[in-house]
Amino acid sequence: MAKRSTLFIRIVEGKNLPIKDITGSSDPYCIVRIDNEAIIRTATIWKTLSPFWGEEYNVHLPPTFHTVSFHVMDEDSLSRDDVIGKVSISKEALSAKPQGIDGWMNLTEIDPDEEVQGEIHLQISVVGDGDTPRKLRCQILEARDLAKKDRNGASDPFVRVRYNGKTHESAVVKKSCYPRWNESFEFELDDTLPESPLSVEVWDWDLVSRNDFLGKVLFNINRLQSAQQEEGWFRLGPDKPKHSQYEGTLGSLRLQLKLRDETVLPSSCYQPLTELLCQSVGPHLNGNWPDLIMLIDETTTAESRQEVANNLVKLFLGQGLVKEFLDVLFKLELDKTTEPNTLFRSNSLASKSMESFLKVTGMQYLHRLLGPIVNRIFEEKKYVELDPNKVELKEAGCAGLHRLQTEADVIQQSSSLLQSYLSELLNAIQQSALYCPLVLCQVFQQLYQRVQARFPDPEYRKVKFIAVTSFLCLRFISPAIMSPKLFHLREKHADARTSRTLLLLAKAVQTIGNLDTLACCSKEPWMVPLQPAIQQGIDQLKDFITKLVTCEDTDDLGLQARMNLQCGTMEKEGFLFLHRIKDKCIPMTSPFKKYYVTLSKDTLSYSRTQHSKKSSFIALPKIRAVEKVEEKSFGSANVMQIISSEDSGQLDTLYLDCKSVNELNHWLSALRKACSHNTNTMSHYHPGVYKADRWSCCHQKEKTDPGCDKTRHGVTLQEWYDPLDPDLEAQLIYRHLSGVQQAMREKYYELIKEEEGEDPELEKGQKRLDSVTRLLSVLRDLHDAHAAVEEEERSKNKNFFLELQT
Repeated sequence: MAKRSTLFIRIVEGKNLPIKDITGSSDPYCIVRIDNEAIIRTATIWKTLSPFWGEEYNVHLPPTFHTVSFHVMDEDSLSRDDVIGKVSISKEALSAKPQGIDGWMNLTEIDPDEEVQGEIHLQISVVGDGDTPRKLRCQILEARDLAKKDRNGASDPFVRVRYNGKTHESAVVKKSCYPRWNESFEFELDDTLPESPLSVEVWDWDLVSRNDFLGKVLFNINRLQSAQQEEGWFRLGPDKPKHSQYEGTLGSLRLQLKLRDETVLPSSCYQPLTELLCQSVGPHLNGNWPDLIMLIDETTTAESRQEVANNLVKLFLGQGLVKEFLDVLFKLELDKTTEPNTLFRSNSLASKSMESFLKVTGMQYLHRLLGPIVNRIFEEKKYVELDPNKVELKEAGCAGLHRLQTEADVIQQSSSLLQSYLSELLNAIQQSALYCPLVLCQVFQQLYQRVQARFPDPEYRKVKFIAVTSFLCLRFISPAIMSPKLFHLREKHADARTSRTLLLLAKAVQTIGNLDTLACCSKEPWMVPLQPAIQQGIDQLKDFITKLVTCEDTDDLGLQARMNLQCGTMEKEGFLFLHRIKDKCIPMTSPFKKYYVTLSKDTLSYSRTQHSKKSSFIALPKIRAVEKVEEKSFGSANVMQIISSEDSGQLDTLYLDCKSVNELNHWLSALRKACSHNTNTMSHYHPGVYKADRWSCCHQKEKTDPGCDKTRHGVTLQEWYDPLDPDLEAQLIYRHLSGVQQAMREKYYELIKEEEGEDPELEKGQKRLDSVTRLLSVLRDLHDAHAAVEEEERSKNKNFFLELQT
C-alpha cells in the first residue's frame, strides 16, 4: 500500500503584466516552486505583456507538501532578472476543490518577509517544581534549508527568542543555511499571562544593511505546560502579511491545477477489476457486445475523457491488450458514424485514447522523425511568409546590394523554403516505415481494415487513409511541429519568426493529411504556391500508409515483450558536466568535465562521446541518494549529486552540472524513479561539499557526519518515458468508475431496453446484467478495502496521540 499525491499543472497564459524593459515590454517566464524548491521553469516569451505558455506538467509529490507557488519573472540578458509577482496556493485550497482550479489569479508582490523556508530543531520544556520558580527553557539545536539572503548563496543566521517582553539571541553562524547552535535560553514562567506566546525567530545577520527575516515559530504556553516538553523539527512560517500597494497592478496568471491524493492498494486488490476489463476486450468476445467499454464510453464526461483515456491505455499496455482495447473503441465509433467525413473528428474516447497511445508508444519515433527538420528550422531562422497581408519587408531584409525585397520576392523565397522543408519531412516520413514501432503499425493496420470494411464503396476509397492520417498527421505530427517544446523536441519555445515558419509547415502537413488540396486553396488562396508540393506529398503519404498497414510481425517475441524493449531499454541520455569524488576534496578550479551520460534500466553510465565505450558504470541498486547541491558549492544553481556505495561500504559521490533548472529536475526525477525500489537509501545528506576539512553547508568537520538535511525522494516529474504502473492506473480507473456507477447502471438498462424490448427475462439481457452486477461487486469490494485502510490509519493516529499525552 502506498500514498501518492499528483499535482496536474497547466500554466496557460498571463495578461496585463507590468513593463520591465526600456522597450516598453517585458520578457516573462514562470518558475514553479513546491515549498520554495524550484522544480519547473517555463520558456521565456519575448517582448509581450500578455504571454501564452500552454505548458503542462504532472508532478508527483510527498503528501507532506504545503504550498505550490508561481513566480513570474522578466528575463534580462545583461543584469539580474526582474521579479514581477507571484501566485501562491496552499495544499488545503487545492484539496478543497477536488474537481480542480481553473481561472485567472492576480499576481501579488513578493514580500521578503513572506519568502521563508526551512525548519528549525528545538527542544522546549517547563522546568522546576513546587519549591523553585518554574522556568521556560528553550534549547536551539539546529536548522536546515534556510532561505539564501546573501550574494554568496548562503545566509548568516542567528536565532532571536522572545517571551513576556524579554529577548535572547544566539550566536551568528556565518555562511550557512544549515547552522548548528546547541544553545539554551531560560525565561521566568509567568502563570498570570498564560496567553503570552513563545516566539522563536530566525534572522540573517548583515553588517551594513538591516537584518533579513528568515522565519519564525510560535508556541502556545498553555499547551506546553500540559505536555511539559516539546521537541522536534518545526517548519518556519512567515511574518504577518503586509498590505501590498501593488495589488491588482501586477497583472494576472491563468492556471489550471488539480491535486489528486491516492491510496494505492496491493496488486491483489485490483486483480478482479483488471480481469473484468480485460475480458471486455479480449479475443474471446467473438462479436459479443463489449459491455464495459461501451458503458465507460457512454458515461465519461468531456472534462474527464482525456484522463480516463490515459489510464485505460496504460492499463491495457501493461496487460498486452492495447490493440484489442483500441479495436473495440474503433468498432464502437464506426457503429455510431453515418457520415464518413466526421469519422474520428470529435473528442470521443476513441480519439482521446489514440492520442494517448501515440504519445506513450510513439514519442521516440516522433523524435527520430521530426528532430532533424525541427532543428534545421530553429537553426536557420529564415523569414517565411506566404500571406500577402502579413508580409513585412523590413523583416525580410535585402535581396541584394542596396535593394529591398519586394512582396513577390518574399513570397517566392518563402515558397521555395517551405517546399524544401516539406520535401525533407515527407522523405523522412516515407523512410520511417522501416523503424516505426511494430505496435503502432499493428494498431494502424486494424484501424485501416475496420474503416475499409465499414465504408467499402468506391466513393469512400480515401476514408481508410484519412482515418490513419487523422491521428498520425492531425493529432500527432502536426501539433508537434507547431509546439515542439510541448513534445520535448526543443527546450524552449520558438520565437515569433520561427513559430510562423512552423505554423505554415504544420498547415501544409494538415492539408496533406486531409488528402485534399482544393479545399485548402479555396479557404486560403495564398497556399496555392505549395499546391504541387502538397499533391506530391499526398501521393507519398498514401504510399507510406500502404507500407505501414501491410507490416507483418515476424518476430517471435510477443507484443508485451516488444513493448518492454521499446519503452524500457533507454530511459534518459545526454551530455552533462561530471565530477566524481571518493576520498579527495574538491579542487579550487572547476572540476567538471563533459561526458555523455546514459540512464538505462539497470545502470547509470557515462563516456566522453555518445558512441565511445562507456568509461564508468554505477549500478542503480547501489545508489543511496539523488539530491541537489547548494549553489555556493560550485557557483551553479543546477548541480546535483548521486551518492552510491561501493562493495567495501565506502560512499562515492558523483556531481552532475546541468544547463538549466528543467534539465536538473528531469535528471533528478528520472534517477529517483529508477531507484524508487532501492532499500538502503539515506534519510539525510549534505547539500554542500567537503572541502578545507569541513562541510560547506553546516561547517561540521567530520567527513562521516550523517548529514544536515533530509533527502527528498518524493518529488518527481511525470515523463512520457516513465515505466508503466499498473496498480496506480487500476486505482485511477476504480476512482472514475466509482463516481459514475449510478450513471452506468441507468445507461445500461436504457441500452438493453432499446435493443431487446421491455422483457428482462431474455437470456442475452440477463448475461449483460450479470456483467454489470460483477462490476458493481468489484467496485464495492475495493471501496471496502479503502475503508479498512482509512480505519487503520485513524486507529494508528489515535494511538499515537494517546502515547504523546501519556
